[in-house]
Amino acid sequence: MHAFEVLGDPTRRRILQLLANGEQSSGAIAGRIRDEFGISQPAVSQHLKVLRESGFASVRAAGTRRLYAVSSEPLREIDTWLEDFRHFWDQPLDALETEIARGKRERRLAASAADDPQTTPKEQQ
Repeated sequence: MHAFEVLGDPTRRRILQLLANGEQSSGAIAGRIRDEFGISQPAVSQHLKVLRESGFASVRAAGTRRLYAVSSEPLREIDTWLEDFRHFWDQPLDALETEIARGKRERRLAASAADDPQTTPKEQQ
């Protein structure tokens, strides 16, 4: 199954979000997913199986529990694929960062002027 097919399912994306916070038992995952999506434990197990078989999650036994964790390699592959498209959002985000910094500077100068009414705008720069 292709990585985007795996991540195309909102249930699997949510499971990965839960696992991003650290290793979790299959029971804990099933409980959260059952509450949020209203699906059965066997259905959650199927989603975990898809994540495991596609390499997005790993599992280890700890006594009678099965603990799942995120496997980063498929996510790195997606990140590499997205590199060709990153320019679509990086430049607008850089521009936003500049505008935010400009606004902070203007507020700081305005606050400084309010504290010292003797200071002219030219002296503040």
